[in-house]
Amino acid sequence: MEAEQRQRVEGLYGRHAAAVHAYARRRSDAGVADDVVMEVFVVACRRLDDVPEDALPWLLGCARRVMANQRRGAARAEALAEQIRGVAETTAVDVSDAGVLADALEQLPERDRELILLTAWEGLDLGRVAEVIGCSRGAAGVRLHRARKRLRQALGRPGSPRDPSPRSEMA
Repeated sequence: MEAEQRQRVEGLYGRHAAAVHAYARRRSDAGVADDVVMEVFVVACRRLDDVPEDALPWLLGCARRVMANQRRGAARAEALAEQIRGVAETTAVDVSDAGVLADALEQLPERDRELILLTAWEGLDLGRVAEVIGCSRGAAGVRLHRARKRLRQALGRPGSPRDPSPRSEMA
């Protein structure tokens, strides 16, 4: 970053960080507000040529979008947890603990995790999942069924090794 650009970003931060923080703080907790301020000024740094002379409205608009993105991310995380809880209903494991879910997902092969996350996190239907992974809808359905089965196994026996038999899932 050139000295002139650095000076402009530092000036923007010095003049407007408190106002951006106050805006975010009125809409969230202190930790989130701190993250919003940092992200807003990262965006401002990357898009310095787009920041108008009267920067505060632009920065507050950026903060609004950052917070909307965070809310959408939190909603996706909750949707993922809900879907995984649904998959785990047949197990005796309490999946209300995010650590249990994370551990179970970590035990899965990458291709299984991807399928589960595409459906649960991204909210894609089977046809769109098939498009993403480059296979037919039928193959995606079979792979997803197997991935969910392995997730149930991982949740039922958190310390158990992965199912070593990948069979012919690469079709």
